[in-house]
Amino acid sequence: MGGAAGLGNTPRPAYDLSIMKYSRMAVVGSIALAVGLAVAPPAQADTETDVFLNSLADAGITGLDPATAADVGHQVCPMLAEPGQQMADVAGRVSESIGRPLGPATMFTGLAITLFCPGAVAAVANGESPIPLGLFGF
Repeated sequence: MGGAAGLGNTPRPAYDLSIMKYSRMAVVGSIALAVGLAVAPPAQADTETDVFLNSLADAGITGLDPATAADVGHQVCPMLAEPGQQMADVAGRVSESIGRPLGPATMFTGLAITLFCPGAVAAVANGESPIPLGLFGF
């Protein structure tokens, strides 16, 4: 029994201390990375929204609350996907949502489609029209 009691006082080998040191660093690093990923906003979403808001300003559609504009812009694609929806219907709903006349609301809707509806943009690139272009005189 005397030998077992002495084990508690035996110094640890140097390699055990370095392994413990690196293990602690790995745990701390993992926690820091997890917290960073949990807190960081998705970069693409911010970029798309910023581009959308800048596009609205460039088109002369100003004075909108940015959060409302982004929210309504993201709703355009699901509205267009509803059965029987047409561009004019969606632009009318956008007009009500943003409190602007139909002309600016139609421009808003077109910008939202361009930025947030990749399927619609791809269809146009393939020569198909996901929306009735007759509304625009085409």
